[in-house]
Amino acid sequence: MARFVFALCGAAWLAAVASALDSSSRIEAFTGAAVQQPAADPGSPRAVFDRYCISCHNQRLKTAGLSLDAVDPASPAEHAEIWEKVVRKLRAGTMPPIGRPRPDKPAVAALIASLETGLDSAAAARPNPGRAPLHRLNRTEYANAIRDLLALDVDVRALLPADDTDEHGFDNVAEVLTVSPALMERYLFAARKIGRLALGYPTGPGVELYTLPRMLAQDDRLSEDLPFGSRGGAAVRHFFPADAEYKIKIKLKSNLYDYILGLGRPQQLDVRLDGALVKRFTVGGRSDLNPPPPSFSGAMRGNSEYEIYAHDADAGLDVTLPVKAGRRTVGVFFTRQAWEQEGVLQPVQTGYPLAVNEQHDGLAAVDSIAIDGPFKITGPGDTPSRRRILLCTPRGGDEDACAKRILSTVARRAYRRPVSDDDVRTIVEFYKTGRKDGTFESGIQFALERILIDPDFLFRAERDPSGVKAGAPYRLSDLELASRLSFFLWSSIPDDELLDEAARGRLKEPGVLAAQVRRMMADPRANALVDNFAGQWLVLRNIRDAAPDPDLFPDFDENLREAFRRETELFIGSQVKDDRSVPELLTANYTFLNERLARHYGIPGVQGTRFRRVTLDAGQRGGLLGHGSLLTVTSYPNRTSPVLRGKWLLENILGTPPPPPPPDVPALKDKGENGRPQSVRERLEDHRRNATCAACHAQMDPLGFALDHFDAVGKWRDADAGTTVDASGTLPDGSTFKGLDGLRTLLDSRREQFVATVTEKLLAYALGRGLEAYDMPAVRKIVRDAGADGHHWSAVVLGIVDSVPFRMRRAESGN
Repeated sequence: MARFVFALCGAAWLAAVASALDSSSRIEAFTGAAVQQPAADPGSPRAVFDRYCISCHNQRLKTAGLSLDAVDPASPAEHAEIWEKVVRKLRAGTMPPIGRPRPDKPAVAALIASLETGLDSAAAARPNPGRAPLHRLNRTEYANAIRDLLALDVDVRALLPADDTDEHGFDNVAEVLTVSPALMERYLFAARKIGRLALGYPTGPGVELYTLPRMLAQDDRLSEDLPFGSRGGAAVRHFFPADAEYKIKIKLKSNLYDYILGLGRPQQLDVRLDGALVKRFTVGGRSDLNPPPPSFSGAMRGNSEYEIYAHDADAGLDVTLPVKAGRRTVGVFFTRQAWEQEGVLQPVQTGYPLAVNEQHDGLAAVDSIAIDGPFKITGPGDTPSRRRILLCTPRGGDEDACAKRILSTVARRAYRRPVSDDDVRTIVEFYKTGRKDGTFESGIQFALERILIDPDFLFRAERDPSGVKAGAPYRLSDLELASRLSFFLWSSIPDDELLDEAARGRLKEPGVLAAQVRRMMADPRANALVDNFAGQWLVLRNIRDAAPDPDLFPDFDENLREAFRRETELFIGSQVKDDRSVPELLTANYTFLNERLARHYGIPGVQGTRFRRVTLDAGQRGGLLGHGSLLTVTSYPNRTSPVLRGKWLLENILGTPPPPPPPDVPALKDKGENGRPQSVRERLEDHRRNATCAACHAQMDPLGFALDHFDAVGKWRDADAGTTVDASGTLPDGSTFKGLDGLRTLLDSRREQFVATVTEKLLAYALGRGLEAYDMPAVRKIVRDAGADGHHWSAVVLGIVDSVPFRMRRAESGN
């Protein structure tokens, strides 16, 4: 969809001429010919556009590529794409631009209502649900489908390449989910590996390496899967593919010179399997060596005996043990010693001291855990995946009947529909091929591999029914609707209950559909809305790649990064699970904190690593906009950015993204003319002196300034570059606010605009395609209907599921 911006019109004489002319003569001056039109009612949409817009947006000038003098606002459906853009700009308050005369707010509201009414009426009379192309499962959907189909969790990152994202940041959009020969080869490889793992026949021993982040502080209990009194290490959920022996090897963290940390005192390192102690090692504190040096530098100055030990102290940290097949928790951690300081410490995280670490008598830490195997396999074991697949055991001569039952059940779930005789016949032939030179289970395995590379599994295909006219809308079948619903709410395949209702033809019934939506929203699989939708909508996923400058922000470490992510996920998850009002995302007076994050925020009374809900005092925090995760991903590594934060707010909160910047934007100056360091606000004020830059920055910067009390890692501050932070802002429409409180109040006054933005994003995610102008009436209807229920999450989700774009599809045009 083309972007446009209402820019200032030319040179000084243009403004002078425009102000001297009345509406009709102004049009004549700019178009070169008189436009013969009957006099418009002064309050009509035509009159408003003639007075405030046509002087720039006419056939001659076409400012920003837009001409409004040749389209009729009284019949907006005739040029819906243009008028939807105009509505968006009017709602954003960016039209007309700063410096131009503006209609008053009641006139703007009336104009918006007039245009939307015309657009919505036309859409109701002639619905256009749109048409998405063939939809390949993305990597996340593939992994979830394997989990729900075979009760098997696989690390798809090692099997399949990452997916592309569309311009709005979603990776489940059909148009970007392309297919290549190389990708099909990876699907074949994945099917072979998954088929063997599911039945407990791995291809051979292999090593899985779990590496802990370098900047992870291991000074306290790091996981709720580890016992109280533990310190550092990790709890690894590892899949053991067969009953066999496995080797667990631990490598300890070392410094820049490969000297292992924390060897000055004896420390206890535990290895546990599902909570049971496997082995306890003693690390450090060797009394048989020369006295340890005061620092690693001392070791390098000639204490060769200790130097060798400091390199190889973890050489024997391994254990071999028999393990039953299945997913189990391997815990590796230190037990807290009496001499260790209680509570969560706050180490200096600046890069060089952390890497060198001269203190040899500090805390030892785990660098990685390697799990090698299987060796000496005794059998496939009794795993959830085998129980899910092997529904029967052949007795005597009934192998083919048992195989048919097993494979038809798996295929029905994989293909998301009842299977035909041809489907079953094809799969059984693959079973027979695998059975010919092997066992019953090897035949099942070969047939499973065939199912996992079937287009009906890898793709979501919606076929136009016979008899539908080219380009005409039609309702999806119940089975197609079931797939849309499950991939929307769960990012996975339908379960048996949903599939059964669809196969009976009952899913289209409003009561049945609503009941299924509520059931699915209550299921843990609905966490996909947080992990996938919210993670992409809010660009929360970018927190894993954030790299604040360690010299400027020495408090930032992996513990804080993880706490940022966890806070936002728990907060959004609680909002959805408790069916709160969508605007409460911005206004809630609570969040989820552990001690590490609470200390960063300056909130007292929170202790330990466990996250808990904390009610906040009014002021510095509250709602999404006070979350360190979002404040960090909208900053540069070395400073805050009101521009990035303002752009993020326009795109993801207000739904009015600014146009892309020109290619020759100059960098901000670090210092003023007097050589004094400038705050970011002062630098941007210099930048906006350029009129071309000011047109866009007038929308973004004020919103970003409201968050300027938060530094680049979300910590509160009162000054920037020695200047007191000024968190006030004024938008082009004259709205003023100050700080996070003022911004929250402003956004709460525009709650329907925020709900509409969430609805747009959620509908695009649900459909797997970008929204077009013909989708906007459906968005407005969802928002209006949800408003009667207080804009609760369930109302928005049910509105999407019941909408024209979700339940219908446009037939191929035939052109």
